[in-house]
Amino acid sequence: MEVKDLSYFDGGLLQLIGWRLLGIIVTILTLGICFPWAFCMIYNWEIKHTVINGKRLIFDGKAIQLFGLWIKWLLLTIITLGIYSLWVSISLKKWKTKHTHFIN
Repeated sequence: MEVKDLSYFDGGLLQLIGWRLLGIIVTILTLGICFPWAFCMIYNWEIKHTVINGKRLIFDGKAIQLFGLWIKWLLLTIITLGIYSLWVSISLKKWKTKHTHFIN
């Protein structure tokens, strides 16, 4: 009896390179202002190509939601002389997880 993988990623390398390059270019051209948009665009692509236990994932986060948090995190990082930046990656992971769901 053959065991079929129920969890997999079906995205391609060229697609990933393209999305990341686009994200980098947009972020640089806007001096970081559109980073939340680029981040959501890339993460959405990754999630659309992810299946866990036979269920495809979906990401419902919006760049405008992340933009508000991004500004708050930036201000807190400036006020605390960079100390708050240690918590930004955890806060970003929490936000991504909150907006990632199974389709079914």
